Amino acid sequence: MRLSALLEMTELGLSPVTGRDELDRAIRWVVTTDLLDPGRYLSGGELVLTGLVWRQSPEDSERFVRSLVNAGVSAVGAGDTRWGEIPGDLVEACRRHRMPLFHVPQEMSFAEVTEHIVRRLSAARAHDMTAVLDRHRRLVAGATAGSGLDPVLRLLGHDLGMPCWVLTPAGRVVAGSHPLPEGMAPLLARGFLTAKRMPCALRGIERSDAGRYSIFPVDEQTTPRVADWFLAFQGSFEDWPEERRALAGELAAVVALERARLDDRLSPKGRIAQELVQLVVSDGKPSDILPRLQVTGLTSDPDADPDAGPDAGPGVGGGRGFVAVAAAAHGALRPGELRVVVKEILNRSCASPVVGVAGEEVIALLPAPESDITAEVREAVRALAPGLGTGALTVGVSGIAPVDGLRGAVEEARYARRMAEGRAEPDAVVGHDELATHVLLLASVPDDVRHMFRVRLLDPLRGYDQVHRADLVRTLEAFLQVSGSWTKCAEILHVHVNTLRYRIQRIQDLTGRDLSRLEDRVDFFLALRLG
Repeated sequence: MRLSALLEMTELGLSPVTGRDELDRAIRWVVTTDLLDPGRYLSGGELVLTGLVWRQSPEDSERFVRSLVNAGVSAVGAGDTRWGEIPGDLVEACRRHRMPLFHVPQEMSFAEVTEHIVRRLSAARAHDMTAVLDRHRRLVAGATAGSGLDPVLRLLGHDLGMPCWVLTPAGRVVAGSHPLPEGMAPLLARGFLTAKRMPCALRGIERSDAGRYSIFPVDEQTTPRVADWFLAFQGSFEDWPEERRALAGELAAVVALERARLDDRLSPKGRIAQELVQLVVSDGKPSDILPRLQVTGLTSDPDADPDAGPDAGPGVGGGRGFVAVAAAAHGALRPGELRVVVKEILNRSCASPVVGVAGEEVIALLPAPESDITAEVREAVRALAPGLGTGALTVGVSGIAPVDGLRGAVEEARYARRMAEGRAEPDAVVGHDELATHVLLLASVPDDVRHMFRVRLLDPLRGYDQVHRADLVRTLEAFLQVSGSWTKCAEILHVHVNTLRYRIQRIQDLTGRDLSRLEDRVDFFLALRLG
């Protein structure tokens, strides 16, 4: 904003006293002061308003004006509340130092002057920044590789005084005008996931130094919150002028484009990651898997033997080996959206996990981390749970496997995820340490074989229980639990031993198995664990 614009604001009644040939100077802000030497509180480009309280003698005018000149001030506005008119020594000092001086009418308060000018400044800056954002958006839309969002956010923070950040629902800061206070990111993420409507102003953050923050979604129309990014601004958007609200919308559009540009699903690397997951799930050849591991960055060992067997150890192409993660969303996310969520969850432990869709599940492969991956995944999933609504997210994590054991690791992760489905919490995570040894063996058995095994042994019992309101399945579980002890089993079930013998005989008749034989007991035990 130029000084000449002040003359156009007739409602202020400002009139130039000196510096008519300097009216092309720019005003950056408005400051009111009555200090004799305010230079240390100024940064240049200000319009300084003063009531002349600092003036005790004519010599003070020289000192005051020199301080403003040294600080790079653009102009001075002086009121005549105390002196009746602007003292001649101040006028002379301003003329000598080429400092524009404006007369402020007595009936016009400095607060009114400041409010009018700041509103004009904000509108002008918002217009300029909107043009910058529009240009950046066109660059992003044209797939022009740039320096990301940080430069735009720094412009907003510095030029408009709008500190802002882009975050993910898991609390990862994607970009920002400056660093967030420590521990603030997860609080903002939780506020984003739990807000009833958008945008919203967060007032209930449980921190004394938090202040207020405003939250804006990036793509609320087409993307569930748990898979979206969001914008956080310092201050309450409810106090903003319309120009700033429009600017927030422009920035959200820029961020949405940048987010789409960074989505690797359609990139060559993303397609190879999907191929890799499909190969592992379908038990592809190691000679087909290893090159894709190298392209996706999971291994950088070009000399690894693709046909190496288990004796090669977990270091074959993968350092400590690999970990598989399986996830499914129930009534919450589509597979493509779940893929985004899983990748964000795993970003805490791995910079670039390989993630692909396999039916209704999302499968991820990553180098085995030094930390407890299951605990980290569980923490991230719980943080995202408020964004699932009435849906649920279940996750299974495998143990460490070598390159030729990736299929087994994936099956182990999928079995762990199925175990998570049976738990009450909507954000269940099951790690490999919760799977028994026999479960690890079952993980490599195809789904249809497991289903056939379970149906053949248990469906006759379940059908009988449903028709006759019997309790054969529970009786079988109790009998195996006490290793075939008739007395202990009868006590658990609160029945007579003769009743128990009748039930066991009925189980044997329906299934053609003999519960006195170890082999048949093992089969029943495994069938019960499968389902």
